[in-house]
Amino acid sequence: MWSRKAKHIIVLLAVMAGPGARCAEMGAAAIDAAEPAKNTLSSEKPTPAGVRLQVMLDRAHFSPGEIDGRFGENAKKALRAFAEARQLPSSDVPTEDVWNALRADDRRITANYTITEQDVGGPFLSKLPSKMEEMKDLPSLGFTSPREGLAEKFHMSEQLLAALNPGQRFERAGDSIIVVDTGSAEAGATSRADRVEVNKSRQTVKLFDKSNALIGFYPATVGSEEKPSPSGTLKVTEVDRNPTYRYNPDYHFKGVRSRKPFTIKPGPNNPVGTVWINLTADGYGIHGTPSPGKVSKAESHGCVRLTNWDAERVAASVAKGTPVAFVDGSR
Repeated sequence: MWSRKAKHIIVLLAVMAGPGARCAEMGAAAIDAAEPAKNTLSSEKPTPAGVRLQVMLDRAHFSPGEIDGRFGENAKKALRAFAEARQLPSSDVPTEDVWNALRADDRRITANYTITEQDVGGPFLSKLPSKMEEMKDLPSLGFTSPREGLAEKFHMSEQLLAALNPGQRFERAGDSIIVVDTGSAEAGATSRADRVEVNKSRQTVKLFDKSNALIGFYPATVGSEEKPSPSGTLKVTEVDRNPTYRYNPDYHFKGVRSRKPFTIKPGPNNPVGTVWINLTADGYGIHGTPSPGKVSKAESHGCVRLTNWDAERVAASVAKGTPVAFVDGSR
């Protein structure tokens, strides 16, 4: 029998070990060795297997959106699209065939990264205004912190970046941190898209090549009841990188009271993010967002909203004249 004192010590040690144990579980070694399966994935909390699966999908250009370690709906959408592209049976968990196809890319999932002067140089916003009118007088719409910029650089949530680097403030150039390796340097290597399909019901964007092969998938926020997205097929007219946002009062966006047009300076926290892909319907486009964690989980003003990095990959795949079909349905 355990004495009362011994039991108290055991309980105390368990409590003290809890957070540390969770940090250890989310370490680089655990992520690199994780095997995604039904019992190692969770939509409620980050797991090493969730991180590994999201990174491998992202590398293949079947984006789970923001990499946070949770096996949520965006990750499931990406997994189904990857299976479709490989002509494998679809499933909400990785089948053996799908997992074998994904891990053909056998690079490590995590990497060491040295923070640069550019990462911490700013300028940074002290706070991102919640209303568009409050953004119009700012000189730029940059990141609010080095941590936010580093998380976006590696397609991660800020929470996951912090969990991998406990105690790190991300403010000093020369510090080494752990990140996930999404192959960001090859982001522009996406194949040329012959057409784009935006599914308004599924909240997704798919890219197809000339042979009708599915070559890219991205979760999206597509329209709202207030301002639904268009129907039918439009075309790309131009790609504007690092765009200035121009508000037209004729849009009557909910929450915007200005009756005069105004502009918002460029930056990753600009309302349309780091890239605007203009379409033939006036005022509609495919663009980035300052809130990557909300993609497919919120509403848009009629446009197609992606994470900044996904919008940049789509922009690298399309050209003037590329058709963009807006469809409804479960496929």
